Order: sequence, then structure tokens, then C-alpha cells
Amino acid sequence: MLAFLANAAIYVVPFLVVITVIVTVHEFGHFLTARAFGVKVDRFSIGFGRTIAAFKDRWGVEWRIAWLPLGGYVRFAGDDNAASVPDQDDLDALKSRIRLREGVGAEKRYFFFKPLWQRALIVFAGPAINFVFSIALFAILCGTMGEQVASMKVLDVMPGSPAAAAGVKPGDVVSSVDGRQLSRFDDLATYVQDRPSTPMRLTLDRAGQPVSIQLTSGVATEKNLAGGEIQIGRLGIAPMLTMQHYTPLAAVGRGADMTWTIVSRTGHYVGRMIEGKSGWPFAGFLGTAHVAGSLTKEAVSISQTDHINLGLTLLVQYLSLAALLSTSIGLVNLLPIPVLDGGHLLFYAYEAVARQPLPLAAQAAGYRVGLALLVGLMLFTTWHDLQRLQVFRFLGFS
Repeated sequence: MLAFLANAAIYVVPFLVVITVIVTVHEFGHFLTARAFGVKVDRFSIGFGRTIAAFKDRWGVEWRIAWLPLGGYVRFAGDDNAASVPDQDDLDALKSRIRLREGVGAEKRYFFFKPLWQRALIVFAGPAINFVFSIALFAILCGTMGEQVASMKVLDVMPGSPAAAAGVKPGDVVSSVDGRQLSRFDDLATYVQDRPSTPMRLTLDRAGQPVSIQLTSGVATEKNLAGGEIQIGRLGIAPMLTMQHYTPLAAVGRGADMTWTIVSRTGHYVGRMIEGKSGWPFAGFLGTAHVAGSLTKEAVSISQTDHINLGLTLLVQYLSLAALLSTSIGLVNLLPIPVLDGGHLLFYAYEAVARQPLPLAAQAAGYRVGLALLVGLMLFTTWHDLQRLQVFRFLGFS
């Protein structure tokens, strides 16, 4: 029993805290933009289910904390339609009820009667603030802790590696890979790791002379924080390492670079998956909880080995995880699925072209299809989480 509680504290608690913070930030983006445009808001909830504590502010917004910490939500006044986009008949009926109850002109405070561009911005603000939050977290980490930076100068080459076989030498300076100019060794490492067993061309500076080398990346197997193992590309190059500190402005710029790297790598993974060059690369709730637990154990190990404060190490690990997940949630919510923000934006695009909302029957059908797609995606991802974590083997099914 004690072992179970300890594992729950290591894996589940950090995951719930991080995911609740990220989803709350997402909903706060919707909320702030809605309030900026004068939209009437009924409720802002942190968590779902039964209320633990609640109060109303002077604008009539109910702020509540619920018992199930899996994110939260913001509810606009009059938002009774599942797709949050009523058709014209619903809008006319809603306007009549509001005017009868609150007087003529009161409908202007309701989300559905705001100009289309304002509604679109309110919806887009959720994913947008997730990206801003990621940039801010990375900037805080880079600005306060600094960053270990690998220079483009080759310190050593592993014997028998693809780089050694191709003739890369210590002292060479890597300038580009496949025509992509490089300013950081991390960019090269990321590019290669995402492309195991892939032919590529390196451009080097060797004693002031440009040298072009063709080679094929090797394959290395590493433990996946989400469970199981993954194969990554390797060249066998060891770079020179330095510690870099940033001014506040430079830290923000570096945070933006790191956030964009997550976005671009996600697109690369999707492309490889579509081409059949890799399996399902994404983690669901179980995989993400496993990552949180793995980071917790790693932080404990680092603090014991390097005698670094455990609380500080955990904070750095969790902030890094939160930045990664915030970008991921922002991307997922932009998918053109009706139950997500991207689906609402798709409906608004139709409304902009047709000059009227999509008929309610079509919205309802889209909502059902979108919900089925989302549930199917969650089940599919959970299945892969279970396979990566070898749960079926543990239970004796394989």
C-alpha cells in the first residue's frame, strides 16, 4: 500500500499539477480576451465536477475550484449549445430572450452577438496563450539558470561512428547540414536524432577551408521517458561545451526558438508517421504521467549525485515539462476538429464566407464526428502508452 501511494505521488501528482496549470492558462486566454471585448462570463472553473470552493466577483463571474484536477473551463453567458456556434434561428430566439429579460441592447454583451473577428480572436487566444506561456517558461529557465551550449566546433569523434568513417576530425567546425545553416550544435543534434539511418551532407570549416562530407546517420536506442525505447539518429560527434547566460530580452528570444523547435519537430514526426517511417510518436495521459514520474526520479538522482537542492531540480524539470506540454496543447487545440478551438475557427471561416452561421444540424453532426475522432485519438494514444509501458506483457497477454 505504501509503495502504491509512493508511486502515485511520483507519477500522478506532478502530472495532475502540471496539466491543470496548463489547461487553466489556456482557458484564462479565452477569459482575458473575452473580458477585453466586454463579453459576459458566467463561470471560470479550475477542475471539473463537484465544487470545493467558489465565489462571485463584482462582474458576476463565478470563480470555482472543483474536485477533479484535470484542467478547467470558462463558460460564457448563454453558451448552451454544445458546438458553441448557434445557427440563425437559435440566435434570433436567444436575442429575444435576452432582450425580454435584460432589456434591448443587453445582447451586445453576449459572446454570440460579438463581431466575427472578436469571436475568432477569443477562440484563438486559448492556443495562443499556450505558446506565449511556453516561451515565458523557457525564458525564465534560460534567464535564471543559463543554458549549457554546445559549440559547432568538434571536440572529439567516436571511433567507428558514421562521422569517423566519413572523415570528420576534431577541430572541424560544422556550418550546415543538408543545406541548413546552423548556429547551435543543438540544432544539428535535433536534426540528426529525428533522422536515424538517413543520408545527409555536412559542410565543415577545416582550418579555414570549406569541406563537404556525405554520410549516413547511425541508429542508437534510448529509453523513452514516456515508456519503452526509441530509436534516434547519431553521428558520433562530441562538441565543445560552454555555459551561456542570457539578458532578459535574449532569454525571451531563446524561449521563442525553443518553442518553435517543438512545433517544427512535431510537424516532422507527423510527416514521418504519414510516410510510414516511424510509429505513433505521441504520448497520452499515461505516457505523460510516466514522463512526470521519470523526471521526478531523475531529479532525485541528480540532487543526490551532484548535491544540488532537490526542490530547485524538481522545479526546473517540471517547468521544462510544462513548457513542452503547453506548446503541445496549443497545437492540439488548433486541429480543425469541431470540439476543439480549431473546429470553432473552422465554423467561423464558413460564417465569414456564407455571411451566416452553419445550420444547427450540420454543427451537431460535426460535433458528433469531432467528438468521436477525439475519443478515438485518445483511445489510440492510450493503447500505445500501454504498449510502450509493457502493461500487456506484465499482465501476461504477450
